Amino acid sequence: MAEHATAHAHGETHHTNYVKIWAILLVLLVVSVVGPEFGIRTVTLITAFGVAIVKAWMVAHYFMHLNIEKKWVVYIMVIMLAFMLAMVGGISPDVLKHDGHNWEKLWEEPAPGAGGGAH
Repeated sequence: MAEHATAHAHGETHHTNYVKIWAILLVLLVVSVVGPEFGIRTVTLITAFGVAIVKAWMVAHYFMHLNIEKKWVVYIMVIMLAFMLAMVGGISPDVLKHDGHNWEKLWEEPAPGAGGGAH
């Protein structure tokens, strides 16, 4: 009880205003939707990825309460992120490749005389 009174005496509160956080997330949603409408690639990338990172951090921090979890939770999240980056790094060379021996883009029509059989 004394700790509670001391915390209030120093102006420390642990109350989270979830409605305010929800409103901020809604504003960020509007920014991420309106940003690409300008047609500027840099603005689109910043609003898409930058806002997504901020929103993900806010959700993890305030709604998932990762700020008060034990430190090993942070280590697990870092390891998971490293695995995700390794997967993207391993898959992207195949997905982003546009030409090569026996490479066929199934979403495009083959060039005339390029083979590929009758469709």
